[in-house]
Amino acid sequence: MEKNQTMVIEFILLGFHLGLKMHIFLFGLFSLFYTFTLLGNGLILGLIWLDSRLHTPMYFFLSHLAIVDIAYACNTVPRMLVNLLKPDKPISFAGCLTQAFLFLTFAVTECLLLVVMSYDRYVAICHPLRYSAIMSWRVCITLVVTSWACGSLLALVHVSLILRLPFCGPREINHFFCEILSVLKLACADTWLNQVVIFVACMFILVGPFCLVLVSYSRILFAILRIRSGEGRRKAFSTCSSHLCVVGLFFGSAIVVYMAPKSRHPEEQQKILFLFYSLFNPTLNPLIYSLRNAEVRSALRRVLYKESHSQLE
Repeated sequence: MEKNQTMVIEFILLGFHLGLKMHIFLFGLFSLFYTFTLLGNGLILGLIWLDSRLHTPMYFFLSHLAIVDIAYACNTVPRMLVNLLKPDKPISFAGCLTQAFLFLTFAVTECLLLVVMSYDRYVAICHPLRYSAIMSWRVCITLVVTSWACGSLLALVHVSLILRLPFCGPREINHFFCEILSVLKLACADTWLNQVVIFVACMFILVGPFCLVLVSYSRILFAILRIRSGEGRRKAFSTCSSHLCVVGLFFGSAIVVYMAPKSRHPEEQQKILFLFYSLFNPTLNPLIYSLRNAEVRSALRRVLYKESHSQLE
């Protein structure tokens, strides 16, 4: 019997329960979003790399956020596009767990990076004279390395707990990627330990950081209101409002998916929410940070000017 319970070696991702025409339409739409995600985040990485004026802590953190967004998309979207055209194409057990591990790694890392970025803005606006001393490059690198390490370690814990479970069928995952909650539903054993670990992780990785971000931006808001210069208030508020847009989209959808009562959010609605992580957020982030950020636009103009000037010579 134990041998039969370990015979599942591949899964079928059911994806979206729609007709063929809708699948073709979604394939085109998601391919467009995927392309914009790679181009937009790649553009931000390129600008930060090429323009020395962007070699600051804020853009150092933003570059890692762009890396996470590209990794998000590359981890889930290509497989989703394949499933839209070939719904019955299986994914191996090892491939499924690898996808789940990478998704969790990037999700936790982005949570922590958003907290770090909110702290960076807090120091820049509330303690501008001490900014260089507080946000030294050593501190910045330590914060980023810690974010990636925590993401990887927590994802490893979740995947390790899944490996202890037997899977004896069915093998259909009602999702467009190997999301951890959907995979656990197929286990042929009690998953209470996995559920408890997920809940505790959400408290520390979602609720805790979200509260820290709210505290940081509430103090930033009070500091902005005390700025006498209208131009200074506008610049500070513009930068922080773009950060708040990203934070609201990310943490809002995550808390709804993992902490709201499941009966209120059927699986089909949860798939739409997960699209924010895999597709919409990675596409919107570069638009929010570039279109609303004068420094990024100026850097783009400088790079284009240098390129055109070098061609003329």
